[in-house]
This record gives sequence, structure tokens and C-alpha cells, in this order.
Amino acid sequence: MSGHVWDSDRNEFVTPEPGAVNTDPNEYKYELQCHLGGGDFDTPCLARQLECKDGPDGEDGIPVMWLSRPRGVPGAVWAPHSGPTCLYDAKPEDLLPRIAADIQREFQNLPVKAGAVTAQPSPHTLRGAETNFYAEAVEQQFDITMFGQQVHVVATPVQYTWNYDDGTVFGPQASMGGPLPQERWGEKTRTSHAYGSTGDFQVVLTTSFQGTYSVNNGPALPIPGQGQFSSPPQTVSVWRSLTRNYADDCNANPQGQGCPGASR
Repeated sequence: MSGHVWDSDRNEFVTPEPGAVNTDPNEYKYELQCHLGGGDFDTPCLARQLECKDGPDGEDGIPVMWLSRPRGVPGAVWAPHSGPTCLYDAKPEDLLPRIAADIQREFQNLPVKAGAVTAQPSPHTLRGAETNFYAEAVEQQFDITMFGQQVHVVATPVQYTWNYDDGTVFGPQASMGGPLPQERWGEKTRTSHAYGSTGDFQVVLTTSFQGTYSVNNGPALPIPGQGQFSSPPQTVSVWRSLTRNYADDCNANPQGQGCPGASR
């Protein structure tokens, strides 16, 4: 609700005086002109929307459509009342509950870059050996418009879920892992995985981002829940290794079976 009342004498909406008794059987709210819901607007409508310049206090206003419904009637539906008209005394906090109700959906629809997957070794690894996987994800910031207000969003990676494509899922958990020097490849790490069979596996990393938002440069507020963003699948080819024992001494007989100099 906007907190405004209809003044039939002045034929406009006004802010009631403190302590005034409201005898109007209806309650009212406004929607931004051309607003379609959430953060979406009707583009052709925006080109011809009402201009609200130089209000009573010299400030610009916002173009709105007014809706009404019977007060205290369960299930009453909002219906168009009047407009478009200019509203000059709207405060950003009037819109905060509406922004808060939609911010999680807007957050999930942002073009957040999911964490990138790196495997060591890659693209080939060995069956039964530990393959080290780690993520690379960074904080990201976005500026969007909701209900005509400027909203700044910060997305911070906080959790990671690994799907190794062999029935094993690890997470969500806080470790993004990290790279190993080549001489340590094959060591078990927090996010490594050993495949029990050969083949090609599509590894997918889902990164969970925690968000905050601020309206019109106001304080940062938490976004409920977390946004889930998945990386494109990365193919890891798992091979098998063979070990054979030979009786030849390659130093004494470089052409012996299994020796590097043996003829094939």
C-alpha cells in the first residue's frame, strides 16, 4: 500500500495528515507507468510515458498508474483507478518491500559467471589415480533498475558442488580447491577424485553465490537464499595404465623386450 488517500475535493491523491481518520472504503496503491512486473517494462510505452519534471519542490516525479480495491474485503482484486499521473512525494523506501519481494528472482537471472573448472592432469587422466579439480570464481557486481529505482547487486562465491559424472557428487562445500605443481599431480586433495572406470566424463561445477543489494546508494541488504550457477561441462578422458615386467636388462641389452631401444 502507498499510504496515500483519495481527496475527492482536489481530485488527486494526497498524503494524509498525522492522526487523520480515514473513512475511504477503498485502499490504494500505485504501479509505475509501463511496468510489466519484476524489473521488466513495456519499451514502446516508455517512449511515450508521462514526463514528470519540476514538481512542487522543484524535484522530478515518477509517472504512475493508481489501483484500488475495497478495504478489508478478503480476496479483493486490485483494479485500475486512474492515471497516468505524476507522483512527486514518493520515497524510495516505499518501494523497498516490492524490491525485496523480487530481488531473489532478479539475482538468479543476472549474467553471473559461474566458476571455471580446471583439472590436473587434463584432458586425460588415469583410472584409479587422483585427479585434482579446482574452481576459479570471483566476486561480481551489477547495476540494474527495479521499479524505477537504481539497484546495485554484489554476488560473492561461497560454496561449490562438483558433479564428477560417475555418480559421485561432492558438495555443496566451501573449498574451491587449488592448483598443484606438476610433480605433485596424483596426490589426493580436498576436491580431487579417482575414477574407477575408463571413458569420457562430463564434469560440472555449480557455484553458489551469496548476494547483497542496495537501493539508490542505500545500505547493503542481504538477498535471501543463494544463486546457483553451473559451469559448462568439461570433458575428462580417463585411460587405463598397463604395467609389465620383463627379464631383460636394458643396460646390458638395449634391444631387449620392453626396452626403449627395442625394435617394434
